[in-house]
Amino acid sequence: MLRTLAPQVVGIVSRRFGDFDSAEDAVQEALLVAARRWPVDGLPDEPRAWLVTTASRRLVDLWRSDAARREREARVIAWEVPAHDAVDHDDSLTVLFLCCHPSLTPASAIALTLRAVGGLTTAEIAQAFLVPEATMAQRISRAKATIRASGAGFRMPSGADREERARSVLHVLYLVFNEGYASTHGDTLQRTSLSREAIRLTRMLVDGSPDHPEALGLLSLMLLLEARTPARSDASGALVPLPDQDRSRWDVSLVAEGLDLLGRAMALGAVGEYQLQAAIAAVHDRAPTAADTDWDEILSLYVLLEQVTGNPVVTLNRAVAVAMAQGPEAALAVVDEVEDRLGTTHRWLAVRGQLLEMAGDAGPAADLLDRAAATATNEAERRHLAARAARLRSPQP
Repeated sequence: MLRTLAPQVVGIVSRRFGDFDSAEDAVQEALLVAARRWPVDGLPDEPRAWLVTTASRRLVDLWRSDAARREREARVIAWEVPAHDAVDHDDSLTVLFLCCHPSLTPASAIALTLRAVGGLTTAEIAQAFLVPEATMAQRISRAKATIRASGAGFRMPSGADREERARSVLHVLYLVFNEGYASTHGDTLQRTSLSREAIRLTRMLVDGSPDHPEALGLLSLMLLLEARTPARSDASGALVPLPDQDRSRWDVSLVAEGLDLLGRAMALGAVGEYQLQAAIAAVHDRAPTAADTDWDEILSLYVLLEQVTGNPVVTLNRAVAVAMAQGPEAALAVVDEVEDRLGTTHRWLAVRGQLLEMAGDAGPAADLLDRAAATATNEAERRHLAARAARLRSPQP
C-alpha cells in the first residue's frame, strides 16, 4: 500500500508547493515513519492524508531551518491538509513521467523512479543494484538537480513531448525489469522484487494509457517472461536453460494475461519493439514442449525486430533462431556479423560457443564457454557456463 501511495503523495505535495526535489525527500521520510508506526499504532483512517500531513510538516521543519527560504514559510504553514483523501485525482503518472525525464541517464532515472514512484528507500535501491548507499544517494540527488535545472514543471507532458517522455518511461521500466529478471551482477540469477516492481509500475502506466500499444506490449513481455520464473533455476539456485525447464511450473495465469495484452496491442496497428519481443516470448510460452517451438516464426519476428531496432544483441538472438531453424553453420555466419561490436562480451562468446557445440566442435566450443564464464558478471550464469565447458571436455561414455 505504501508503494501505491508514494507517487500519489509526492504528486500532491509537489503540486501544492511547487518543489519536487524537497517534496520527494519529505515524502520519503514520511514513508519511513509510516513503516515504523503503522504496524504498531494501526492503519490511519485516511492513509494518504496522513502521509501528506506528515510530509508537509517535514517541509515546514526543513524550510524553517533555511533562512534563505523564510518567505515561503507563511505559504506552507497556511496550507491546510484536507481531512479526507481526494479520490478524483492521482498524480502517480505525472511523477513517473517526471522521474523519467529525457535529460536523465538511464541509471539516474531508474534510481529516482524506484524511490519516488516505487517507494523504495535509498538503501533498498542500493542493495538491489549492488552499490554503496552513499553512491545511490548521490545518484538520486544529481537526478533531481538535473530535473530542476531543466526547468521541467510538475505537470503531465502533452503532444510530442508526452510521446518522447513515454519512450523514456518505457525504456526505464524495461531496464528495471531486465535487471530483476536476469541480474547483471551478484550471486543470484534473478531479483524478483525488482521485476515485480517493474510489472507493478507498468500496470500503472497501462491503466493511465490503456490504448498505448507499446505500453501494452511491454507489460505483455514482462508477464510472459515472469511466468517462467519458478522454472528458471533449480533447488540449488543453478540456472536452468529454457529448453530444459519444466513448463508445468510456469504460471499459466500470467501467460494468459500476457497473451491477452499482446492481442490488444497488436489490434491497435502500430507495431513496435516491445510488442515484437512479446510476440517472440509468446511463441515460446504457447509451445507445450521445447520441441514444439515454432522456430521459423521466431526467426521471422527477430528479422522484424532487427529492422526496427538495429540492435546487435537482437542480431545475436536471431543467430540462435537461425541455428534452430536452419542449422548451426548458417547461424555462425550471423554471429560473426556482430563480432566487432560484441565479440568481447560474455553473451557473444556464449552464443558462439553454443553454436560450435551444436555443430559438434566440442574443443573450440569449450574454450569459448570458458572465456564467456570468465567475462560473466553474474555468478549463477558464470557457474552455468563453466559447467557446460567442463562437460564438453569430459564427455560421458
